[in-house]
Amino acid sequence: MSKIKVVLVGCGGMSGAWLNVAKNMPEVDIVGLVDIVEDNAKRKVKDFDLKDAIIGTDMKTVLDKTNPDVIFNCTIPEAHYQVTMEGLRYGCHVFSEKPLADSMEHAQEMVETAEKVGKIFAVIQNRRYDPNIRRLRNFLESGKIGKITTVNSDFYIGAHFGGFRDHMKHVLLLDMAIHTLDAARFITASDPVSVYCKEWNPYGSWYDHDASAVAIYEMTNNIVYTYRGSWCAEGLNTTWESEWRIIGDKGSVKWDGGGNMQAQIVVETGGFFSKLENVEIPPFDAGDKVGGHSGLIKEFIRCVQTGEIPETNGKDNIKSLAMVFSAIESAGTGKLVKL
Repeated sequence: MSKIKVVLVGCGGMSGAWLNVAKNMPEVDIVGLVDIVEDNAKRKVKDFDLKDAIIGTDMKTVLDKTNPDVIFNCTIPEAHYQVTMEGLRYGCHVFSEKPLADSMEHAQEMVETAEKVGKIFAVIQNRRYDPNIRRLRNFLESGKIGKITTVNSDFYIGAHFGGFRDHMKHVLLLDMAIHTLDAARFITASDPVSVYCKEWNPYGSWYDHDASAVAIYEMTNNIVYTYRGSWCAEGLNTTWESEWRIIGDKGSVKWDGGGNMQAQIVVETGGFFSKLENVEIPPFDAGDKVGGHSGLIKEFIRCVQTGEIPETNGKDNIKSLAMVFSAIESAGTGKLVKL
């Protein structure tokens, strides 16, 4: 097959994770880099030895010069809509950083446009391609803890980013919670039905806007899922993948978001407490569905070549985004929001 020509738009810090993967894929040719600050693109050319790539500050000009097959959208969230729509309308497949869009209206239009023009549109949800979450889901699907009834996740990290996040509205829900909420959908194999959310900015926060939130979701399959999080919680940080408790009618699982998992199942009932037994959560080979950015980018390029649909395609990922914006709506109105 001929090489897949790629233009990367948005040459900030995150773009390095994309280029580090794509540059070493023999089936990919990075033909262009776009950034509103040209020096950012020049720096990436130097850092990744992309001397043949065309750079520029205007996306349309670079597209005309390179005629790419794929757009990597590594811009800030507010620019995702414009870059994705321009790429799709130009005739390119688009792979974007999360979140999918800055509003549900934009997200729906992006998904519909991709279907209309017959191009693949997908979103990086790199934490889905962590081997530990694949192992956890495989165990839950075994039925050892029975039917899942309740899922709780905690995310507490004191993150001093500087830059645009310090001034971003709904910074936790919109920029970070999307990972955890998407993980909740993946772990439970369920989708959101309704949400009630409280969002606030604690005393001592270095963010301009709300950086903490608690949300209660009703999910399909009669599952209740709770999200608790803060990006200005100093001390005793969780992992970036959050800490989890999954409760079934026959047992429970705890996962620290890293390599530590434990499970107990009921082996005898009748007393005040049921008799419980620790059970092993076995290793699981997830095949190509691992590697974070690496696994997702490789899958996306393969789908461009074969016509398959990526796991994190926009039509599916919009359900995770809906969890974000419905939580924001609930926090603003103080009311339960149905999705």
